[in-house]
Amino acid sequence: MSVDATADTAVRLRAIRELGAVLRELNEAAVSTEVDTETLVRVAEEARKLVAPLEAAQRTRHELPTVDVLGQGRRRMYNPAVGPGSPIAPPMRVEVGDDGTVVGSCTLGLAFEGPPSYGHGGISALLLDQLLGHVHAARGRPGMTIKLSLRYRRPVPLQTPLRLTGWPDRQVAPGGCRATIATEAEPEEPLVEATGVFVSPSPEQVQALFGDTSAFSRGTRRD
Repeated sequence: MSVDATADTAVRLRAIRELGAVLRELNEAAVSTEVDTETLVRVAEEARKLVAPLEAAQRTRHELPTVDVLGQGRRRMYNPAVGPGSPIAPPMRVEVGDDGTVVGSCTLGLAFEGPPSYGHGGISALLLDQLLGHVHAARGRPGMTIKLSLRYRRPVPLQTPLRLTGWPDRQVAPGGCRATIATEAEPEEPLVEATGVFVSPSPEQVQALFGDTSAFSRGTRRD
């Protein structure tokens, strides 16, 4: 993998965010378009030409992106739920309160459609797992999900601002948390409810899984 060592990190982060935003626009346009077939074929051919330049320098699954930071307040640019550089993330914006409550906000486009006009249930699970992870990490150490339970009360509407709220709940289990998805317009009316249980792996477990204990030894946040 080759990255210009002299490149300013802030400039590179802006470029990653911009590429992620453009690709999300392309995703949304691709799943909502009703243009003629000839246009679809032409756009596919043009898009394919953009792959090779990005493939010129790539990382493997064992390498972190050069812009990611695994220290306090860690940054993960390509996280599929919150990463601004990810073309498949909404992305969800997350705020952690002083009381341990975590609030997320996002709007799901047609790229996340399951039942017509509503979000896929698996996307709800993805967002809630991420949010619950932030709740657990707010206690001071990151963790890994060992149990996630969901109750789908009503469908989650697309193209509608959503509000996710999570908080610690020891009644669930030691290390347990709860979270809900609602609309911004009706935050007290949960559409999906979730409970999660997390554990903080030991340095030995982290070493076996990731090959580096630093990510879990500096009080990092799961994001």
